[in-house]
Amino acid sequence: MTKDSTSMFYQLYEMNHAAMVPFRAAADAMRFIYANPLNPLAETPMGRTITASLEVFERVTRRYAKPAFGVSQTTVDGAEVVVTEEIIWQKPFCNLLHFERDLPKDRPADQKILLVAPMSGHYATLLRGTVEALLPHADIYITDWIDARMVPLSDGHFDFDDYVDYLIDMLHEIGPGTHVVGVCQPSVPVLAAVAVMEKRNDRALPASMTLMGGPIDTRINPTAVNKLAEEHSLDWFQDNVVMSVPWPQPGFARRVYPGFLQLSGFMSMNLDRHLVAHKDFFEHLVKNDGESADKHREFYDEYLAVMDLTEEFYLQTVDAVFIRHLLPKGELTHRGELVDTTAITRVALLTVEGENDDISGLGQTKAAHTICPNIPDDKRTHYMQPDVGHYGVFNGSRFRRDIVPRMVDFARKNARAAEKPAAGKPAARGNGKAAQNGKA
Repeated sequence: MTKDSTSMFYQLYEMNHAAMVPFRAAADAMRFIYANPLNPLAETPMGRTITASLEVFERVTRRYAKPAFGVSQTTVDGAEVVVTEEIIWQKPFCNLLHFERDLPKDRPADQKILLVAPMSGHYATLLRGTVEALLPHADIYITDWIDARMVPLSDGHFDFDDYVDYLIDMLHEIGPGTHVVGVCQPSVPVLAAVAVMEKRNDRALPASMTLMGGPIDTRINPTAVNKLAEEHSLDWFQDNVVMSVPWPQPGFARRVYPGFLQLSGFMSMNLDRHLVAHKDFFEHLVKNDGESADKHREFYDEYLAVMDLTEEFYLQTVDAVFIRHLLPKGELTHRGELVDTTAITRVALLTVEGENDDISGLGQTKAAHTICPNIPDDKRTHYMQPDVGHYGVFNGSRFRRDIVPRMVDFARKNARAAEKPAAGKPAARGNGKAAQNGKA
């Protein structure tokens, strides 16, 4: 399949959404009429059935926009405090968000945590629950990745090396002693960034890294996602899933892995579950069960909002992480230099896995301890959460009850203030490119 033919799929996808606009508008208008309290049919079984049918149609044909975090307050020390979301650092492919809590000036500072959100099709708002659960205990920052189709070609490319440089720059922006948390896909670049910083004796070296449900070594308990990569060559992925962004998007002509393809892959893995969820949603609407219907809307408003990834980052990740397994083999490079995970000695390591994870199999994240043998035993911990899948590793009731306390305690135990460079070694800020791409 040629590049032109694969790009046609993206154009057809855009044309389909454009063609459905008047039908969605008509369905929305009719739903408003039938749900209006002044309509005598509104509260009848027939009226609720029509209204439910129209809403389901509108939702399954909609393009979901990037959701807002919507975190406006939290509870700290038993008191409600206002939370303000602010961008403190930005580059073409990412904003660094800080959730500023309105705390008393004389209150001791909490540990700083950088949440590295997955750049794998969904927006950073997928970690909204993670942010809300950690805010009462820590000063939270998060990577807000930008949809590649919204980035003009003139802003350049973005690959795996750029990803690592972004992380290093953000750790410099936040400051020494930060605790970095990689959720799923970022586990590999987070570990690589820490290794690079240790080797450079970087002054902004994080105090700890927490890797959650990440593909450190996908040779262990391979999942359906891992097996797909093993069964196809890199050329197959380039020829079949990489497409050009169509006009009139800002990123017109940029080669990307479209978010809608990633979403279709995830949904096909559990298609029966999604079909049942939509059937139940329809029945909840007919029965006027507003609470259950709202939970469905909340979940799918997030789950169905997707973003594109740049071709270079996507293919490098598939090749390095899922096909050639370069990190666990000790062969991963950054800017032409070997990423030496054995150099990590000062950064504490916490790994978290879910017993039923069908994205990153059990043991894949724990492998980080094997390839980081020089971290002292008292600075490393592994935890396996029973009875949760991939999503439950970083969200949900078990995450809040069992995992968050462990993350907070681990950060406090391994808190570290700014360090002086080791004798004979200058405190490095980053390589040349990272320095040139400093705070925008």
